[in-house]
Amino acid sequence: MAALDWLTDAARLRADAGLHRTLTPRPRPGLNHGDPIDLASNDYLGLGRHPEVQEAACAAVRCWGGGATGSRLVSGTTILHEQLESDLAVFAGTESALVFSSGYTANLGVVAALSGRGSLVLSDSASHASLVDACRLSRARVEVYDRTDIGAVETKLQTRTEERALVVTDSVFSADGDLAPLRELYALCRRYSAALVVDEAHGIGVRGAGGRGLVHELGLQSKPDLVVTATLSKSLASQGGVVLGPAAVREHLIDVARPFIFDTGLAPAAVGAARGALAVLTREPERANAVRERAADLAEIVGVDAPESAVVSVILGDPECAYAAAQEARSRGVHVGCFRPPSVPAGTSRLRLTARANLTEAELDTVRAVLGPILQGVRV
Repeated sequence: MAALDWLTDAARLRADAGLHRTLTPRPRPGLNHGDPIDLASNDYLGLGRHPEVQEAACAAVRCWGGGATGSRLVSGTTILHEQLESDLAVFAGTESALVFSSGYTANLGVVAALSGRGSLVLSDSASHASLVDACRLSRARVEVYDRTDIGAVETKLQTRTEERALVVTDSVFSADGDLAPLRELYALCRRYSAALVVDEAHGIGVRGAGGRGLVHELGLQSKPDLVVTATLSKSLASQGGVVLGPAAVREHLIDVARPFIFDTGLAPAAVGAARGALAVLTREPERANAVRERAADLAEIVGVDAPESAVVSVILGDPECAYAAAQEARSRGVHVGCFRPPSVPAGTSRLRLTARANLTEAELDTVRAVLGPILQGVRV
């Protein structure tokens, strides 16, 4: 028996459970008449193909080349990287910013760097996979809590034996679009000398004044012992991640965060695109309100409550049912997300629709005509 023969059995088990996944390339825009309506990506502000964003990416490549050429500490930091960090810190209202190659590596870096052996990390049960993996790699004692049970968080902080403690959560949860109780969590962290790390991946561009995020909306952006992470690949239509917070945290990460020290720096094109998108959002802050309005429109179409973010979740339960519904919608010109375990708990497979600020009334009419009959059929 070959060492990897078990992969065949594992693949069969996934297929039997309706959990097999395939890669489906996006069609090249403009080549096909009637390009599908995108309700699956995280291009919340509709900036992915904005001319200003595209030109900023091209200008960065013309100046700095195709790649960063090395790690940030060796040759991978350009003036453009530092300008982006300055722009992001000003936008978010924090003392400093540090850009990573992805939102995933930003979370891995900050959680491990601020915890470690002999510390406690409390992680929300619905946190993004990058935070879950960060907790696993932290070598800290990890306890999972439910965001509806603030009392459990207080008990775990109050009774801990470790000197250092870290609470980690999303601001906007990616699968259902719900908001974390950040005020309550921050108050507990201050009371029990813990730090709070908030992933604003789905909050930046959507919540807060001009899309500055839920942390900013609640007035917590410059508070002590609070660190924000975010991705540049959603509302900012690029790629990369950032850690926002006190300057002391930035300096600490430069010294000890392994995903920062050993990873190649973010490519210039991505840095340029993110700066371009941030400039558009700063000039057109109404885009943040528009994406939430379009999300409310989508919620009305599919018959669920209006969300507090750009994410509209339609729980169907069975993974095969959810997948079939998503495939049927795509065949009729509407691309929606399909979340199945392990992305969501068993029994909660769903269609996940993401709003875009630039969705038109005509597109919404098409979505209604396509999804209405499909959902009526699977909900019977």
